[in-house]
Amino acid sequence: MKIKKSTEENIKLLKQKLPCADVIYHQFKCNQKSYQLCYVDSITDKNRMGDLLIRPIFALNPSSLEEVFYSLQIPNLTKISNLSDAITKLLAGQALLFCDGADFLISCDFLTYPTRAIAEPPTSTVVRGPREGFTESLKINLSMLRRRIKVKELVLENQEIGKYSKTTVCICYLSSIANSEIVKKVKQSLSTIEIDSIPDSSYVAKAINQRKASLFKQVGNTEKPDIFTQKLLEGRVGILVDGSPIAITVPYMLIEDLQSSEDYFVNNYRANMERIIRLISLAFAILLPALFVSAQLFHLQIIPLNFLLTIVSSIKGIPLSPSFEMFFTLLIFEILNEASIRMPKYVGMVLSIVGALVLGDTAVKAGIVSTPTIMIMALSGICLYTAPDMVDSMSVLRLIYLIVAGSLGGYGISLLSAFIAVYLCSIDNFGVPILAPYAPTLLPDFKDGVTMDFVTKMKKRPISLKTKNKTRLRIKGDSDE
Repeated sequence: MKIKKSTEENIKLLKQKLPCADVIYHQFKCNQKSYQLCYVDSITDKNRMGDLLIRPIFALNPSSLEEVFYSLQIPNLTKISNLSDAITKLLAGQALLFCDGADFLISCDFLTYPTRAIAEPPTSTVVRGPREGFTESLKINLSMLRRRIKVKELVLENQEIGKYSKTTVCICYLSSIANSEIVKKVKQSLSTIEIDSIPDSSYVAKAINQRKASLFKQVGNTEKPDIFTQKLLEGRVGILVDGSPIAITVPYMLIEDLQSSEDYFVNNYRANMERIIRLISLAFAILLPALFVSAQLFHLQIIPLNFLLTIVSSIKGIPLSPSFEMFFTLLIFEILNEASIRMPKYVGMVLSIVGALVLGDTAVKAGIVSTPTIMIMALSGICLYTAPDMVDSMSVLRLIYLIVAGSLGGYGISLLSAFIAVYLCSIDNFGVPILAPYAPTLLPDFKDGVTMDFVTKMKKRPISLKTKNKTRLRIKGDSDE
């Protein structure tokens, strides 16, 4: 619908289409001309609007809206001649200025909304290295990215997703490094999303997953701008979502979640030790309860005699079978974990202590569960959180292993492990195998795998990402490897 020359008619139509309490209409006159200012009170910076728009108009004393448009020094000042476009701009935080006799209006960007201060992410704390974390504001997140990458090759492309939310989703990549095919696939995946609202980046991650029903994640995520920057420099494509502090990156490789940003800021030998500990801890978290149940039910001969005697004495009088006993303990631990997260912070801390000490000790004394079972489950739970980004999938996998171990014993564990290995080898994430660089074997990428080489020796970008520019480090006097 075209903008009419009568301000009263325009405002009447606008009120019919937008019966909203927070849409403010302010009328004023200047030089015998009637002006109508329209804005959304909850997302508009009124002080800035007064300083940059209203006061300059009275100082200018213009004879027409055309003169106002060419005289005001306001960024993002645009002409609009269609009422539907005007409504879209208004709901995006822009102020609309109507004038009698003009068949267009002016929109000015005075968007503002409360944002959280930049702080260290709770799940990615470090002793050494940057402590900044992304916030829910896309503009703030992009500013932290721009501060770290100051080249024209950094491409930022916005898309609006969500029928009602109109959420801004920003695709970030380096045009001189990122693989063009991967960039194209990401854009195509985003363009196919049809949804009412995008409240968080996890919705985007689930939508672009190539295997929707897979237990394993296929999209990388981080709350730290330094990690996000390094992934872009390796050749990945990043996605920032307005309203979400979690950035996502593709392609994703499973090895990423065994790495930490602090690995690159501490002694190389210490970093290697920590990565190996994480891998061993993850294996313990998944397999330890299953192996314990399997050994008790099917393979008593593999348990050392002294430990077997301890187990026999501890399970005396326990009414549950080893598998049901472990299931019961796992259920209690999961309930305590869920309750401690959902409860208020200080109550949750008390609940964790009460659950771990009082409930566990009482259960053992009451003869419901045995001491070795409590110890095995506690060790498994602690080990699981050495790789926090893998907790969701690994906790489900632990339960599956426990079911198989209680039914088929060690042979079931071996068969399930083989099936998972084959399945992971078959997953292709935006053209990159999820188990790279180990399946397929890419020896040059081993420099930053389970163990890492010295940073000065990582001269090439990962081969698995098929980047345009292969070299990321060149030191004068050193020969290329």
